Amino acid sequence: NKMDTVMLEPSLYTVKAVLILDNDGERLYAKYYDDTYPSVKEQKAFEKNIFSKTHRTDSEIALLEGLTVVYKSNIDLFFYVVGSSHENEVRSLAVLNCLFDSLSQMLRKNVERRALLENMEGLFLAVDEIVDGGVILESDPQQVVHRVALRGEDVPYSEQTVTQVSTTALVTSFISAYYIVQCGSCTITLFTLYSPET
Repeated sequence: NKMDTVMLEPSLYTVKAVLILDNDGERLYAKYYDDTYPSVKEQKAFEKNIFSKTHRTDSEIALLEGLTVVYKSNIDLFFYVVGSSHENEVRSLAVLNCLFDSLSQMLRKNVERRALLENMEGLFLAVDEIVDGGVILESDPQQVVHRVALRGEDVPYSEQTVTQVSTTALVTSFISAYYIVQCGSCTITLFTLYSPET
């Protein structure tokens, strides 16, 4: 069947959605990269379905509504990466693990609902570094955290919110600490945070 052949050709557009739900199945973050679920109502129904099918299982992969879903839970958060049914789960798992590990570093291993809600800007930046328009760009959490810190610095402080400044400081302090640990005795100061001129 010619139609099947066309549909199964490999595509750069490998991620259909990245979702984070809390332990009641409520949406904390959702980014859809195509029109599989065009309306918010359809998206919420899909999220409810996905949560009910996965929140009590230990496996990492589910097939749901013709889609491949890889997921991970931590404390009171559920992370999902959604791909098509013929998508390579290994690539989806790489995205999932990269997102989780990046957040774990940025939140100092405190990957739970409250910490995430206080650092949503960092989450938005991290997801954008990993996936762009459904295309996987990065699967190395060190690169993601590094770029998020750089992007946080690019915005003039007068235009940043208090949360953005604290996110930048948090990420920056993490990276500095990471490199100090990696280098042992040598201390590297990667970034200097300047307060705005008055």
